[in-house]
Formats: sequence, structure tokens, C-alpha cells
Amino acid sequence: MGVQISNIIPSKEIELTDLTGKRIAIDALNTLFQFLAIIRDRMTGEPLKDSKGRITSHLSGLFYRTSNLIEVGIKPIFVFDGKPPEFKRETLKEREAVKKEAERKWEEALEKGEPAMKYAQASSRMTDEMIESSKELLDYMGIPHVQAPSEGEMQCAFMCKNGDVWASGSQDYDSILDGSPKLVRNLSITGKKKLPGKEVYIEVKPELIEYNKVLSELGVTNEQLVILGILVGTDYNPNGVKGIGPKTALKLVKEHKTLEKVLENVKWTFDVSAEEIYDFFLNPPLMEDYKLEWKEPDKNKLMKFMVDEHDFSHERMEKVIDKMQENYNKSKQSSLKGWISR
Repeated sequence: MGVQISNIIPSKEIELTDLTGKRIAIDALNTLFQFLAIIRDRMTGEPLKDSKGRITSHLSGLFYRTSNLIEVGIKPIFVFDGKPPEFKRETLKEREAVKKEAERKWEEALEKGEPAMKYAQASSRMTDEMIESSKELLDYMGIPHVQAPSEGEMQCAFMCKNGDVWASGSQDYDSILDGSPKLVRNLSITGKKKLPGKEVYIEVKPELIEYNKVLSELGVTNEQLVILGILVGTDYNPNGVKGIGPKTALKLVKEHKTLEKVLENVKWTFDVSAEEIYDFFLNPPLMEDYKLEWKEPDKNKLMKFMVDEHDFSHERMEKVIDKMQENYNKSKQSSLKGWISR
């Protein structure tokens, strides 16, 4: 879900080509869930599947959308979630209940012959098998991936703070609470997007959010931004404190300054303590020993995995892979020329 603070966060639209040559750490599960939601039959909501009945929407999105990023010269790194904090358990239980209710409504809509897409999307689940197959695909594509010890977006932010990547890539604003110097949204859904329930399409462009600009325009410190997020609602206390939206939260934070003083002026009703969430945002578990290395795509393994095992189009796959290999060789030659000219 992510923290809902979009209406007070300064951002700017950019072109995908503005990111050429940039390393971007992408929140893998956030992105894969997008693919699971989007790549479905528009009427029935059925995800893409292979002949064995295995869902392949995530593989389709990961392969084709990522190849688009590579084509414009972006160097992606995918960061996978590890173990969530113990206090996220209740949130995960609530999400599962929502998914089960969505499944019920999905089946009901199909029986009535009504549009079922929105219910199908809400029922999306990420399995261990999907995660492992995604990592396998990335390996064959030559794209690095990092296993975070806990939350993926926090690891992305850490890598960005270290200067190992230019920005974090995610739809959620959590990366800003995590202190990522830059956040790029809409990275994997750039292009035409259909508005829900309407035959209307809009142009979606990447959106850049810069951490220092956020703090400056809101007039808060990094700690106060975390408090603001907690008041509005995070993945650990969904929906936030009752009656408090982003603007009210900003006013409270600027007036009372510290978490202790803010809590004296609101009604905290969650099982998890605000202090525990606050400490987790500021001191999350992180992987410091990671390696970022891009390799040449392995055409034979990609064709076997995607075409032979998961029934993707031989012709289309071959065309995209050849283009990826061409882009890899161009990038390698460019890097070599730069090294020689030093």
C-alpha cells in the first residue's frame, strides 16, 4: 500500500530518456505486483498463464518492461524483500482477508457475466515460486538483484544514500520516509494507461521526487517526515491515526516537533507502538555487502526458460533478446572507450 502523502510531496514529471545511464534500485515486489495486477484479461481478470497453468504475468512484465528500460540505457537493479518486521504481521493478516473477499467477489462477477478485472487485481498474490522464477529470469537477463534482510524499499534507499545507485524505483512513497535521496515513480508503467471503469487512456510519465526538496518545501527534518508518515499511515499502521490526513499531520509535526510531543496530542489506537515503527524506519536491517554487476544476456537460457518452459512467443522473444544483447555490447564498448580516454 505505502504511505499516502502524495498530495503534499513536491515532484516533477520527467522523460524516460532523462534516466539514460542511471543506475536505479527497483523495489522488486512492488513492481512484480504491478505486473500481476495489470497483465490480465480485461474482462475476466484472468492472469497470463502457461500451458501448465502457472501464472506468468510477472515474468512477462519483468522481461518486456525491463528490456524497455535497458533500451534507453537505464541500468536496473532489483531488490527483493526479506523477512518483514514482527509488528507487520497484523497488516499482512488484514491484507490476506481483503484478498479473500476480492476472490469471492471475482468469482461472483464471473458467474454473473459482469466485469471482474478490479476484483481479480485486488486478489493478486505473490508466491515463493513467482519470486524464485523472477530471480532466475533476471539472472539469465544479466541483471543484478539484491536480497534485502527485511524491507526492499529500505534497502533501495540505503543503496541510493551510498551513491551506488542514482535513485530508488517504486510506486510507494515509503522510499522517501526511508531517506532515499531520489525516488522515481511510474518507472515500469510508463506509457498509455486506461482509467478504471472508463474507455479513457492517459499518458503516464516517470515522476521524480528529491528528498532534500521534500524536506525543504515541507519545512521538516528527516525524523519529522517519518512522524508525519506514521500519522497518515504506513504499512505497519494502515489508514493512520483516525481523522488525520497529510496536511493535518504536517501541521501537528511542525507544531510539536518530536514524536513524544505529537503522541500527546493524538489518539493512538494501534497494537504496535508508534515508537517501534519510528525506530524501524530510522534503523532498519540492511544488507551492506552487495554486489552490482551487469552481464551479457544468456540467449540460450532465456529461450529455454521463457519459450520452452513458459510458452512465450519464440519470434518475439528472439527479437527482444537480440536487441538486449546489442544494447549490452554498446554499453560495454562505451565503458571501454571511457576507460581508455582517461
